[in-house]
Amino acid sequence: MKKILLSCFALSMLLSSCSQKEMASGVSKKDMDTLVNPGDDFDAYVNGNWNKTTKIPADKASYGAFDMLLDKSEKDVKAIIEEAAKGNNAEGTDAQKIGDFFASYMDRKERDAIGLKPLEKEFAAVDAITDYNSLASYFGEANRKGYSIPFSFTVYNDFKDPNKYSLVTWQGGISLPDRDYYLSNDEAMLKIRNAYKIHLEKMLQLAGITNPAENAAKVFALETEIAKIHQRKEDNRDMVKLYNPYKVEDFKSLMPQFNWNAMMEKAGVAKEKSAIIAQVDYLKNLDGLIQKTPIDTWKTFLKWGILNNSCTYLTSELDKQQFEFNGKILNGTEKQREDWKRGVATVSNGLGEMIGKLYVEKHFTPEAKERMTKMVKNLLKAYAESIKKLDWMSEATKKEALKKVDKFVVKIGYPDKWKDYSSVKINKKDLFGNVQRATEFEYNRNLAKLGKPVDKTEWGMTPQTVNAYYNPTVNEIVFPAAILQPPFFDLEADDAINYGGIGAVIGHEIGHGFDDQGSTFDGDGVMKNWWTEKDMAAFKAKTAALIEQYNSFEALPGLHVNGAFTLGENIGDLGGLSIAIKAYKESLNGKEAPILDGFTGIQRVFLGWGKVWKEKMRDEALRNQVSADPHSPAKFRVNGTVRNIPEFYEAFNIKPNNKLYLAPDKRVKIW
Repeated sequence: MKKILLSCFALSMLLSSCSQKEMASGVSKKDMDTLVNPGDDFDAYVNGNWNKTTKIPADKASYGAFDMLLDKSEKDVKAIIEEAAKGNNAEGTDAQKIGDFFASYMDRKERDAIGLKPLEKEFAAVDAITDYNSLASYFGEANRKGYSIPFSFTVYNDFKDPNKYSLVTWQGGISLPDRDYYLSNDEAMLKIRNAYKIHLEKMLQLAGITNPAENAAKVFALETEIAKIHQRKEDNRDMVKLYNPYKVEDFKSLMPQFNWNAMMEKAGVAKEKSAIIAQVDYLKNLDGLIQKTPIDTWKTFLKWGILNNSCTYLTSELDKQQFEFNGKILNGTEKQREDWKRGVATVSNGLGEMIGKLYVEKHFTPEAKERMTKMVKNLLKAYAESIKKLDWMSEATKKEALKKVDKFVVKIGYPDKWKDYSSVKINKKDLFGNVQRATEFEYNRNLAKLGKPVDKTEWGMTPQTVNAYYNPTVNEIVFPAAILQPPFFDLEADDAINYGGIGAVIGHEIGHGFDDQGSTFDGDGVMKNWWTEKDMAAFKAKTAALIEQYNSFEALPGLHVNGAFTLGENIGDLGGLSIAIKAYKESLNGKEAPILDGFTGIQRVFLGWGKVWKEKMRDEALRNQVSADPHSPAKFRVNGTVRNIPEFYEAFNIKPNNKLYLAPDKRVKIW
């Protein structure tokens, strides 16, 4: 779906129940620009007037349907927090933890009075590094605390045996969004790099680090060397190439000079016998880089990692400077978000399911969860019917694909069991410590999974998150409560608009099970090739055509969408809307759809799709998205999807002279 990363919904049970009363069309006519031909720019046709009249709020890098819903979620969570903070709550209760965590964020006076004291202990641990062995040991400590290091250990479901957890390594060590920010000669990237160098120096100076200019240059130079050996983001989409199991005794073949034992001991994973090495070549190249870089340079690099991770929880001065670069330069944001919004996000990050439990009690009913579950099943049925009729896939591969559809796990609204935060201590006067203890809790909770069966009831998002996702190792689609609201899903609106909104998003998440990554896993979440050789070749030919289409989209002058990097999301969008249209047609049961507000049913499905992706974005944020986010910009999610769907041409009378027109043999249909 959106940011993360990550990626909801459809309809006949609900829609048939709604059809007994006259429904609103759900079409936002005031947002439309009907002077635009839908065949030239469907996004502008659906959202043109909204784009003309809407100003991006000063504290946002972008603004659209997701952001509107996020604003509502933030206000809802704020009310929960404020309610929890009332009265004298007993130590250790949920109310005390939620209320005091939030209060510790909001108390600027106390945070400024504490100043840089929380860094003293952290910096002392870095200063204790004397050689490359103790450097490796510190990497393990930093791994626990979430500080920036060249590579990290984490815990994830094993790709080949998804019923067990495995230790996994992942590359790191850079502060800018992607390696291209360090290496590209694009003029905009050069400006960002120069601004980053200035920012580094100012931050080191504010943190009391000596010789800030000289040390900033050393940090930037080291990050640049790390960026040079980073595996490219496009290659990180290849799940098969990321799965490289190594026994611990063989780690030396990757990094013979590195003290693996020291790092693993401090990271708390010394008992593990193996790990999955995600980026093998990166680690091989990193070994020499570690050794040739002076210890003092590493120490400054590590202090910067601590500072960069922690500054927003320290002084107002550090927080302001961080925003000057991360907010203004990287994303074009004009104004820092209000403290209460940032406090809500901080508490929600640290005690997410504790708040989530209260959130669903107020904003999501069991009846809604049951209804949504039935809706998703309806889309799965439509997906299965579509697979059966594919003309490019053999019966053998179809059989396996249908097995996968049948085995999808559906999670709606909130988890069946909640995390236990009883061990987390929260102090009203210690924001830095609260964040550290919440981080440590989550780290230890993940470590405790090793050696145990995979908990398939676990959620990767909180209920108050405005997003959704697919997890290939569980073959699950997950839709948190907060996204199950207008404009994605509106109980008061006609069926068609909901099929184009929430229905297409459900289809999108299902589609991730069959995108370039998800298609490498079977219905049980096992990484396995379930394709015939001929079918895989046909699949790659279709995805190659989609890559080429999106490569042609120019987000900013000279800046094109990366079709390979965004492929999974583009497949999800195309399949999602296509299947939503199929499900909508089937829901009519042979009856003619009503014309509402002058639009046919199929037209309203497309309008629903365009409506949920309305978004305005600052140029800086758009560049950031294209460089580091696997989702295409919203405009291209709308236009790039509809031009491949035959019903679009019929519904809006699209002709060869229209800008979005694709000849039938150029249109991509995968699922």
